[in-house]
Amino acid sequence: MDAATDTKLPADAEVLARLVVARHSCRGYLTTQVPHATIETMLRIAQGSASWCNSQPWQAIVTEGEATERFREALYAHATGNRWEDQKTRPEQPDFAFPARYVGIYKERQRETGWALYRSVGVTHGDREASGRQMLENFRLFGAPHVMIITTEEDLGVYGAIDCGAYVANVMLAAQSLGIATIAQAALAGVSNFIRAHFDIPAERKIVCGISFGYADPDHPANGFRTTRADLGQVITFAT
Repeated sequence: MDAATDTKLPADAEVLARLVVARHSCRGYLTTQVPHATIETMLRIAQGSASWCNSQPWQAIVTEGEATERFREALYAHATGNRWEDQKTRPEQPDFAFPARYVGIYKERQRETGWALYRSVGVTHGDREASGRQMLENFRLFGAPHVMIITTEEDLGVYGAIDCGAYVANVMLAAQSLGIATIAQAALAGVSNFIRAHFDIPAERKIVCGISFGYADPDHPANGFRTTRADLGQVITFAT
């Protein structure tokens, strides 16, 4: 296991390491609904997330059944009607600015991940039409039967969003522990005005991201690849 050390891990650490390694961004789902009680269990676990001054800034809308289908249909129509495949022509902006650019190792990682995904679904290099169709799957929620929309309070600024990031990570690990697949979607934050209107979210609640979730389709080709992780030496400096 990549997350393990040379010595045997304590039982709790071994479980956590296994969940962290097993979790991946699922891009193909079965239509089976996750039982409501299971969703509540996932959310109760994640509610223990740490936050600055225990502010717990996250609030979420969770769709089930027909609510997911109404949102999926409206979202995809909105996205395709506004050419969301082209970042430069977006008429909307996210509540929290997307990265200005990826350079150096960050660009390398972005490209590695993108082309691994494209290869898994049969998109060839330079096929912009096919890559655009795959990008638009974000707005179909990758076929997931549920989605969470995560928001934070405007007055809490970037640190409210950071706290929500910790919550998102814990939601996904809790989901993994329950056999539920997830994908965190920054793409949904790019249509924040549409989402706010669709769910009647107050203006002071800022959209951080979405999490689509359900049971993974083991036969979907997009679920056949995994991203890599940098070695500790590339990201950690020990000061002694």
